[in-house]
Amino acid sequence: MLATGVGCTSVYEVPIDTPIQAKLDVTPFSRIHVVGFVSGGAEDVDANMETVRLLRSQLRTKSKLRVIEADPLPLQQVARDQAKGPSTPGVPPPADAPTAMAFPEKILDEKDLEPYEPLFANAAYWKKIGEEFQQPLIVTGTVIFRPHQASGIVTQEREVYDQFGRRTVMPTRVYMERKGYILRPKLVFIDGRSGAVLYQESYREERLYPSQQNVPALSSFFEQMDAVLPSFLNTLSTTRVRGSRIMLR
Repeated sequence: MLATGVGCTSVYEVPIDTPIQAKLDVTPFSRIHVVGFVSGGAEDVDANMETVRLLRSQLRTKSKLRVIEADPLPLQQVARDQAKGPSTPGVPPPADAPTAMAFPEKILDEKDLEPYEPLFANAAYWKKIGEEFQQPLIVTGTVIFRPHQASGIVTQEREVYDQFGRRTVMPTRVYMERKGYILRPKLVFIDGRSGAVLYQESYREERLYPSQQNVPALSSFFEQMDAVLPSFLNTLSTTRVRGSRIMLR
């Protein structure tokens, strides 16, 4: 606690611990299955596999649910097969399933994901997956991680020294070419007992770097996922935000 006398007034720093309630009630589940994602964008990063590994790793240490270890599902092929017709008895395609011709050859941006959306509404399919893994909470969705370039005026800090050698930092506006990546994950939480979607949330992250700076795509991917993970974990459990306030007495 910080106490500083100012006349008859004391200044106190009071710690604040604020709980943020979980977005989902996960008490009906003892297990969680991150099954995989429909993904695309940058070819040098497998956004599906990297997202599965990262979310499972976080859940092992920060969730009470048991993480199911299984190979990710080939969801892009599953969606295409469903569009052709039921390949598994009792698992019909959704009523609004696209035709096989509607799927893009490659997934490059968000628009290319649209034909895959009916997959997540196919309750019969997800209920069948749930039965295979003892009715867990299922995590799936889409992930786009794609290169991006931009140019324009940015503010940089420039060091200036006067005649006495004293340093001053001044904001300077300069024109700069920058390149980087955009991350667009959508996380879909499905009830493995009924196959129904319980909750979904979309995110957008962007990182741009000076054009002469060589930042590996995978490093940028993890940097942006770090910003998404707290919200993902808060979907499953109550989190606490710690801070402080200055009080006068």
